[in-house]
Amino acid sequence: MGFRLPAIANAKRSLTRSLSASKSSKSLDIPKGYFVVYVGESQKKRFVIPLSYLNEPMFQDLLSQAEEEFGYDHPMGGITIPCSEHSFLELTSRLSV
Repeated sequence: MGFRLPAIANAKRSLTRSLSASKSSKSLDIPKGYFVVYVGESQKKRFVIPLSYLNEPMFQDLLSQAEEEFGYDHPMGGITIPCSEHSFLELTSRLSV
């Protein structure tokens, strides 16, 4: 299986990553129709992604894995996804917005 680097680059551009320091500013930078996920194995990165991803079977599988590993308690304020940033970007590059 080959890598499609342009697709990953497009996914990076379409996902809004915010590294805001304060929690109040984090809640303000989430547009309507989007939600926050935290992705990464050791260091978590914050992504704002479209709600339409919730209808995608591949993303639903990822959420099931997150539920198994972290449950419903998300101290960071968003859903924590247990995968590498690269894997997350590769998966989201295949999803329709």
